[in-house]
Amino acid sequence: MVQVHGFVAPGLGRVRDEFEANFFARGEVGASVCAVVDGETVVDLWGGLSDPESGREWERDTLVDFYSAGKPLVACLVLRLVDAGLVGLDDPVASVWPEFAEGDKGSATVRHALSHRAGVPAISTPLTNEDLWSWETMVESLASTPAWFEPGSRLVYHTNTYGHLVGEIARRLTGEMPGTLLGRVARDNGADVHFGLNEQDLARCATVILQSDRSPAVLPQSEEQREDAMVLRGYFNPPGYSSFGVVNSREWRMAQVPSTNGHGSAAGLAAFYAGFLEPDRVLSAALIDEATRVQSEGDCPVLGEWAAFGLGFVPTSPRRRFGPNEGAFGHFGTGGAVGFADPARSLAFGYVMNHVIPRWQSTRNRALIDALYASL
Repeated sequence: MVQVHGFVAPGLGRVRDEFEANFFARGEVGASVCAVVDGETVVDLWGGLSDPESGREWERDTLVDFYSAGKPLVACLVLRLVDAGLVGLDDPVASVWPEFAEGDKGSATVRHALSHRAGVPAISTPLTNEDLWSWETMVESLASTPAWFEPGSRLVYHTNTYGHLVGEIARRLTGEMPGTLLGRVARDNGADVHFGLNEQDLARCATVILQSDRSPAVLPQSEEQREDAMVLRGYFNPPGYSSFGVVNSREWRMAQVPSTNGHGSAAGLAAFYAGFLEPDRVLSAALIDEATRVQSEGDCPVLGEWAAFGLGFVPTSPRRRFGPNEGAFGHFGTGGAVGFADPARSLAFGYVMNHVIPRWQSTRNRALIDALYASL
């Protein structure tokens, strides 16, 4: 039997029931879930094992890789600079990062970068995992990559390059790494979320359990295989770009790969999104409206389906539904981690776990979200 810790507000017992059911009926190993309504925490639960091998239990402050749920966090860093007047959404990326203009990318704008239309969903030069630990190597390789398609012409999900692309825009404008910039926003909002963990926080990390742990032995090379090469290199160049083979390593946890290796707790994600429910606390109301409406949509070869994105955030849709209300926005991560805000209910939500399954939505996060709305 898994012991569940924490609390739910009166009337929300169904959320606790579903959280417990995730363990005994849906394969959960370790997880936490948190919801904030009208500024008050109404759900704060955690349970299971952060490390099955040692039997170490999940704690309220356990940190875990939440994968693409971190994309809005790095996008927020650039959006704050837009609010500050340091860059415009339709300014070329090369206006702040001149080297990025190489390879027919000069027309790529900040808006394109934030909405997966910048033309660089993969790095062309073969890289190693040693390169992955070097921010300079990664962004130099990204800048020298020729555009895979004309920037702005189509939606192609920038699975892993998104964090280096958007993070470097923020670094060029401020001189500070994304982890430092996020740390400032996180402290102001009481959000336990991070890019690049420090030595003290490593001990709080949960062991991630992946169903797959290897990349393809050979990546496509020929021009006829260009689309396949783009997709596979996006996932596996460097080989550990999607975390396979490195996810529980010290190097991965301390590196900054903002599209993929953000770490945090469920309470941390909920606190981050709660900040967007107060206009001008994190972003201006006008920019929140702009960032959370559909900016880019189409058939995506990476996701293998029709998709729609805002500026870093995913607006709720029947395919990626955060709740029943229009206007909700957030992002799922591989395995089911999710953070979102629902302005109509003044609600912020976070869920993280360590048993990663190869899809964004799952029976686990869906059960928790549905139970919450059914009980409110």
